[in-house]
Amino acid sequence: MPVTVRIPTPLQRLTNGQGEVQGEGKTVEELLGDLERRYPGIRERLCDQDGKLRRFVNVFVNEEDIRFLQGDQTPIKSGDDVSIIPAIAGGTNEGPRPSFASG
Repeated sequence: MPVTVRIPTPLQRLTNGQGEVQGEGKTVEELLGDLERRYPGIRERLCDQDGKLRRFVNVFVNEEDIRFLQGDQTPIKSGDDVSIIPAIAGGTNEGPRPSFASG
């Protein structure tokens, strides 16, 4: 059950420069696991040590924010469009900005 996943520019080095990739799963969580199998290292950029999406990572399924659906348990189906979008910080000097860089 393939879905199209839009990858943000900072993570495209992990997807061989591709801005869109195919993935599979019944939920967003399963999709993230599939992406990790296909593109090792991507999950650690998106999820914290507990496996939950980092607070600065927004995921949309068919243009709907999963935070207002069922979070990482949001169901997905063949043909869905999933977008991974890093939050953009700005306007204040409140410390370091989030980054997709490893480490």
